[in-house]
Amino acid sequence: MSHLPENIQRTIEEFSKLPGIGTKSAERLTFYLLRKRDQDVREFGDALTGLKQGINYCQICSNLCTKDICGICQNESRNKNVICVVEEMLDLIAMEKASDFKGVFHVLHGVISPVEGVGPDELRIAELISRVKAGDIEEIILALNPSMEGEATAAYIVRNLEGQDVKITRLARGIPVGGDLEYADTQTLRQAMQNRSQY
Repeated sequence: MSHLPENIQRTIEEFSKLPGIGTKSAERLTFYLLRKRDQDVREFGDALTGLKQGINYCQICSNLCTKDICGICQNESRNKNVICVVEEMLDLIAMEKASDFKGVFHVLHGVISPVEGVGPDELRIAELISRVKAGDIEEIILALNPSMEGEATAAYIVRNLEGQDVKITRLARGIPVGGDLEYADTQTLRQAMQNRSQY
């Protein structure tokens, strides 16, 4: 039984449920908040409470946004004929920060993973295929993590786009196998985008 007050113990337990946060880090975060002013803690709590309010998926690319269409898809200076396909939102953010990519994105919200019970129908693959079939798409850049699941997802997309008049490329190697885009350094991502190859 913990010697800590219940509300402190509960906060530690909640923090430790976050990815990459162990018990020690959860304790540090909790005691950091205890040292902050009440107003700061309230603002932090309000931010968490409101985190999911008003969040939608972009009707075009499945990016998270507060309107029907995200800012990237609304941006007239973006090349709407080139779509960069990413697994998750963090990958989109990493690509936006690190590369000079001026096309648009498509967020799958995961990868095919039979072990996890995730099949193509649980992802935004059908929406991607519909975008391509609607026409005017010149290139699909598969910017998926170089894992077994990422490769399986890429192969599935390529198979389902057979017969479409679209160039399919992938990021150049340089991102380590088993690595995640969100943790790659800016230079690696920039070179990977510049040196992408035909699928």
